[in-house]
Amino acid sequence: MTEPLLGRNIAVAVGGGIAAYKACDFVRELRRAGAEVRVAMTKGACEFITPLTMQNLSGNPVFTDTFDSSQDHLYGHLQLAKWADLFVIAPATADLLARIKAGLGNDAVTTTLLAFRGPVLLAPAMNTAMWEHAETQATVAALVAQPKYRMVGPVAGPLADGDVGMGRLAELKELVTAVTAIAVAGPLAGKRVLVTAGPTREALDPVRFISNPSTGKMGLAMAEVARALGAVVTVVLGPVETVPPRGLEVIRVTTADEMLAAVMGRVEAVDVFVAAAAVSDWKAEQVSSTKVKKGEGVETVRLVRTPDVLATASAKVHGNPKRPVLMGFAAETHDVEAYARGKLTKKRLDLIVANDVSQAGAGFGSDSNRVIVFDGTGERLRAEGSKRDVAKEIWGVVLERRVG
Repeated sequence: MTEPLLGRNIAVAVGGGIAAYKACDFVRELRRAGAEVRVAMTKGACEFITPLTMQNLSGNPVFTDTFDSSQDHLYGHLQLAKWADLFVIAPATADLLARIKAGLGNDAVTTTLLAFRGPVLLAPAMNTAMWEHAETQATVAALVAQPKYRMVGPVAGPLADGDVGMGRLAELKELVTAVTAIAVAGPLAGKRVLVTAGPTREALDPVRFISNPSTGKMGLAMAEVARALGAVVTVVLGPVETVPPRGLEVIRVTTADEMLAAVMGRVEAVDVFVAAAAVSDWKAEQVSSTKVKKGEGVETVRLVRTPDVLATASAKVHGNPKRPVLMGFAAETHDVEAYARGKLTKKRLDLIVANDVSQAGAGFGSDSNRVIVFDGTGERLRAEGSKRDVAKEIWGVVLERRVG
C-alpha cells in the first residue's frame, strides 16, 4: 500500500454541518495514506459527531475549546497551528467560511487558522440555496483569491434535506487527491536534502568508546520537515536509539570517518546539506584489539583529531557553479553566538544554527530546543519549541535562499 502523505502533519477542521459525518472517513483515509492527523471541531460540529469519535480515528486528542484548560495543556497556545503542514476544512459551512473571511478567532477552528501560515484547503458543503447565495459566493471568491487558500468541491447531487443541486461535500477520493496534490507540490519538491544526525563513536578498545549524549532528534526533525516540504531526504545517522521517521533514506554509520565517507560521496549531488550531527572531535591514536585491563595508577590515552565533516564537505563544493546550501549546527555551553559566527565564517557556510546545550530544554536528548540562526548578514531567527516546530522555522529561513 502506498503512503503518499508520509511524514505530513495535517490538521482537519470540521464545521457544523450534516456532512461532518463524512469527515470521519476522510480522517481515516489520510492516516492510511501515511499522514499524522489532528482534528479541531466547531461547537456545531460536535452536535453531529462526537470528539471521541474523531479522537479514536485520528489517534490524537481533539481540539474543541480554546478556554478548556485541559485542552490548552495538551496543545498549548496555538500549538496546532505550529504543528500542521496543511490545514483542511471539511466540511466548510457557510457560517465557517464567513467567519474565516472576516478574520474572526472565536472558536478552536478559527483561532488556530488565524495563526496558521501554511496552505489551507477548503471543502465547502451546504444546502444549494446557501451555496448560491451572493454573500457566500463573495466570501468564497475573496478567500480563494488569496494564495494560501485552495478549494475542492462542492459537487452536485442529492442533499441531506432532499434537495438536489450543488452543495455536496467533494467525494472522499477527490478530497484525498486534493490534499496529496498540495503536499507533493511543496516548496522543496524535486530537491534533494542531505542531513547528518546523531553522535559518532570512536573506539578505545572493543568495549569502550568516546562519544557524546546526542540522540539525533534535532537532525531527524530537520529531515522529517524537509520530507514534509516535498524533498527527497537522505540521513547519515550515527548510533542512536531514536527511530527515524518513515520516508527517509537512512545511512547508518558509527565513526566520524564513516560519516565523512558517506557525506563526501553524496554532497555534490544535493541542493541542501544540513550538518546537524554531533561529531566526536577526538579519537584514540591507537585502538586496542582486545579489552584493555585496568591497572594501578594513572592511565593515559593519546587522542588525535577526527576529520571535520562539515568543513571538508564545504571545501569540496565551494567552487562548484551550483553548490548546495550549507547549514551547520553549533552546540555550545558558553559564548554561543561568538563561537557560532566563527564557525559560519571559517567553514564558509550559508547558515548556522546555534544553541546553548547547557540550558534546560535545549540540550542533548531533549524533545525541545531553543536556537538562534545566523547568516553572513547577522541574526536571522530566534526559535523555541518542540524540535519539529523549531525545524519548521529553520527551514523557513533556508527557503528564503531560493534553494536550487
